[in-house]
Amino acid sequence: MMAKGKTRITNEIRRLRFQHGEMTQQALADRIGVTRQTVNAIEGSKYSPSLEVAFQIAQVFEVPLDRVFHYQASSRQE
Repeated sequence: MMAKGKTRITNEIRRLRFQHGEMTQQALADRIGVTRQTVNAIEGSKYSPSLEVAFQIAQVFEVPLDRVFHYQASSRQE
């Protein structure tokens, strides 16, 4: 069982924002229809986005989904 808090999904959102003209969290939020707080939580790996939001983020940066998000599988049986 996973502990509450951080997810096993990591992301490159912060790096991608800065590669795209230092896009703010608010600007990204506006493009994908969520709040800045939601973008902050996703970027900080405190919250996993819906599949739709994940694809929207990848589309904003014009990269494949696996360039934005990475899943860290457990090294032990759960």
